[in-house]
Amino acid sequence: MRTRYIGAAVALLTAAAGAVALTRPDTVPLQDQIMTRMRTSLEQSSPEQHNHAGHGAQAADAAVICGVRVYGYEPASAGTLTDVTAVYGFHLCGVAEQQRPWDVAVKLAGPVILNMSSDPPGIQVVEATAEVKYVDRLRQMFPSPYAEMALKEALSTEEMADLRGRYDAAAGL
Repeated sequence: MRTRYIGAAVALLTAAAGAVALTRPDTVPLQDQIMTRMRTSLEQSSPEQHNHAGHGAQAADAAVICGVRVYGYEPASAGTLTDVTAVYGFHLCGVAEQQRPWDVAVKLAGPVILNMSSDPPGIQVVEATAEVKYVDRLRQMFPSPYAEMALKEALSTEEMADLRGRYDAAAGL
């Protein structure tokens, strides 16, 4: 009988310790921390800070809502978010002006590099120049495995659904 109570107490203590561990930020996987930091950095920046050419001005009260995909980061051996110096990924952001549906919103999209050694992180997007084709510029900027991913992969289905839901909420739709 006493063994059963001890077993129950051990189970309760284990569950409580697990719940405490889940609420600590250092138990969030590094990939998730990077994704959150990437999204937050992009959403807190203006389209001009994304360095996208050719996008007009937005309403002053319009939010930038982004979906992101992390292809990789440097150094690959980083153990904590503060160790990460660069993030390579993809972003799709919509400028959420009130009552403007997603289909006609200004969008900013493409492979992106975040320089994590500055605060806020520096944002670099891949764009062609008069002298360099887009695909060549991508390969110049991204390490090989990430460049190949950037040529083939964008947002996951789940990330796209989350982006659309957050966009609609921000646009008041």
